[in-house]
Amino acid sequence: MNKWILITGCSTGIGYTAAHALKNRGYKVIASCRQRKDVDRLIEQGFTSLVLDLADQGSIDRAVNEVIEITQGNLYALFNNGAYGQPGALEDLPTEGLREQFEANFFGWHHLTTQLIPLMRSNNQGRIIQNSSVLGFAAMKYRGAYNASKFALEGWTDAVRLELIGSGVHIALIEPGPIETAFRANALTAFKKWVSIEGSVHQHHYQQQMDRLSDTQSKNAFVLPPESCIPPLIHALESNKPKLRYRVTTPTKVFAILKRLLPGAWLDKILRKAA
Repeated sequence: MNKWILITGCSTGIGYTAAHALKNRGYKVIASCRQRKDVDRLIEQGFTSLVLDLADQGSIDRAVNEVIEITQGNLYALFNNGAYGQPGALEDLPTEGLREQFEANFFGWHHLTTQLIPLMRSNNQGRIIQNSSVLGFAAMKYRGAYNASKFALEGWTDAVRLELIGSGVHIALIEPGPIETAFRANALTAFKKWVSIEGSVHQHHYQQQMDRLSDTQSKNAFVLPPESCIPPLIHALESNKPKLRYRVTTPTKVFAILKRLLPGAWLDKILRKAA
């Protein structure tokens, strides 16, 4: 391919897997991570890598300048992937916790992407792939903060897609369901930071959620490895007609159908059990 792509959130999981897969495919990958130690590890593995903290606007600005210098303005693609989940009932989550969720999962993505779109416009080509979630269109209890950030991302992406028509720049969403990554461990850290269990009407359910997040492996029967996201990512990067949405895992595909067919009250019952 010999084209430059910036990937965010490459320390583990989907981002790490995508960086290796696209590098092996011939892309010139810039793999970014929030922490310096992960950047150093990727550099040792032969990657061009840099620090990019999506919750820090200054970090984003510095990373953009580095990307422009490294690519000499010829960035072809951006894979927005870096994000985390903030568990907890919304009534127990302080506003600052919700704000922190949006800073990393939405505002940071906006700031990064809008600085890179002019580069792609000037080249009359480009691809922006947004790693969303089944929770970007199907809400579940105790995932409200993450739901809200991903619902916002989906609306943002739909609007930008219309604004990019005729520019040569395409934007697409990948919507994974359960994927085996470090997502649960990061979510547990966020939960302990912002949610007080004692005195909450959800206390009993919180213990169940903490047990789930503490497991080293998912017990979801439909969980897939990060590699399952690579074929849709490649299609979004290389097809002359990329899809608007790529649904990965059985739950995502099923809920997309159910949301179109079922009354809201019926879907709520299914989502309540699924949570």
